[in-house]
Amino acid sequence: MKTKITLILAALFMATNFGFAQQDEECMLNLTMMNDYVKSKKYDQAYEPWMAVRNKCPKFNAAIYQYGEKILNHKIDNASGAEKVAFIEDYMVLLEKGREYYASRYPLGEVLEKQGVMIYDNQKELGKSDMDVYNVFDRAYKEDLENFKSTKALYVYFTKTVDLFKAKKFELQKVFDKYDDVNEQLENLNEKYAKSLNELIKKEEGGATLAKKEARYKKYYQDKLEANEKIAGSLDSYIGELANCENLIPLYKKDFPTYKNDATWLKRAVSRMYNKDCTDDPLYIDLVKAFDQVDPSAETKYFVSTILRKQGKDREADDYIKQSYDLQTDPFKKARLAKKIANDFKKRGSYGSARTYYRESLKLNPSDGTPHLQIASMYAKSANNCGADNFSKRAVFWYAAQEALKAGQVDPNLKGAANQAANSYRANAPTKSEIFSKGNAGETISIGCWIGGSVKVPSL
Repeated sequence: MKTKITLILAALFMATNFGFAQQDEECMLNLTMMNDYVKSKKYDQAYEPWMAVRNKCPKFNAAIYQYGEKILNHKIDNASGAEKVAFIEDYMVLLEKGREYYASRYPLGEVLEKQGVMIYDNQKELGKSDMDVYNVFDRAYKEDLENFKSTKALYVYFTKTVDLFKAKKFELQKVFDKYDDVNEQLENLNEKYAKSLNELIKKEEGGATLAKKEARYKKYYQDKLEANEKIAGSLDSYIGELANCENLIPLYKKDFPTYKNDATWLKRAVSRMYNKDCTDDPLYIDLVKAFDQVDPSAETKYFVSTILRKQGKDREADDYIKQSYDLQTDPFKKARLAKKIANDFKKRGSYGSARTYYRESLKLNPSDGTPHLQIASMYAKSANNCGADNFSKRAVFWYAAQEALKAGQVDPNLKGAANQAANSYRANAPTKSEIFSKGNAGETISIGCWIGGSVKVPSL
C-alpha cells in the first residue's frame, strides 16, 4: 500500500508540481483514496477521504482543491434544499482557500468568475439578487481582467447589466459601456486564441504532425473561438432594441460636448452608430471628425471613408480605406479590418475588391474560415453573369461549392455550415443528364467574368 501511495503522490507531484510541506501518512492515505475515487468518477465515495485530508492537511496538496471542485460540483448537482445550499457555500470557501494556499493556480479573476457562475446558477436557492450576481463579475472585471475568461461569466455579466437597467438600477449608458467592455474582452481573448491556433495550423501545413498535447490545445482554441463567437451574437440579441438610432442619437448628442476629446468614448460611439446604421445623421459626421482629430489611426481613417462614401466621393473613400489598411500593423486586427472592408465592398456589389480583402484576411488569420463562405456566396450570386451559355453559367455553382468547403477545412466549427452551403450550390449546378447531353464529363471549364479560375465537370 505504501508503494502505491508513493507512486501516486509522485505522479501527482510531476503533473502539478505539488509540495509536501506537511508530510503525514494519514493524509497520504486519504489523498490516495480520494485520487482513486475521483479518477473513477466515484465522487460520493471520494467525499469522506477528501474532507479528512482537507481538514487535517489543508496545504498538503493542490489536488485537495482541484479535485475538491469536482467532488462538490457533483454534490451540488445531486442535492436540494438546505443541503444543496451548504455544499454551495462550502464550494465558495474551497475556492477562497485554494487561492490562499495556491495563488498561482487560483488567480482572483478565475475564482470570482467561478463563484459568480455558481451564484447565477443557483440564484433562487441562495436568495441572491441580480445586483449580487453583477457585483461578483464586476469585481473580476475591475480587479483581474486578465484572468476573467469564462465565456458564460462574460455573457451573464452583460445580461445582468441589461436586467438591472430594465429594473431602473442602471442608466442606459451603463448598458452600452458594459456591452463594449465585454465585447472588447472577447476580442482580446479571441486574438490570443487565434494567434496560438494559427501557429499550430502553420505547423501542420508545413507537414509536421502535432503532438497529443498540441492537438488538445488546437481543439481547445477552436472550441473557445466558437463559444465566444456565439456569445458575441447573443450579446447583440440581448441588447435588442435598446441599441437603436432612436436611443443612440439623443444620448450621444447629449454627451458629445463632454466627451468630444475622449478617444475611447468617441471610438465606441462611432462604432455603435456605424454598426446600427445610424450614419445618415449629421452627428455621425461630427463624431468621426472628432475621433480622427483626437486619435488618428487605422480605425479613424476607416470611419472617414464611410463618410466620404455616403457623400458619393468613392475615389477619396478608397484612398482612406487604403490608408486605414496600411496603418494597421497588428496581424489579427488587420485581418479583422480586411474582413470589414471586404464586407463593405460586398454590400456595394464590388465583388472583385471584396474578394481581394477577404483573401488578405485569410492570409493574416487562416483559422477563420468565414471569408471562404463570403467568397462562395459572391460566386453564386454572379453565376448568371459568368458564362457563355446556361451550362457554363450554372457550372459556377460547382466553383462556389468548392470555395464553401474550404471554410470547413480550415475551421472545423464551420464544417456544418460549409457542407450545407456547398450542397445548396451543387443543387443549382448542371444535373447528370445535362452533363451527359453536353458530353463533357471530366473536362475542365474556365470560369469567366471577375471570378476567373476553372472547375472540373464531375464524371458520370
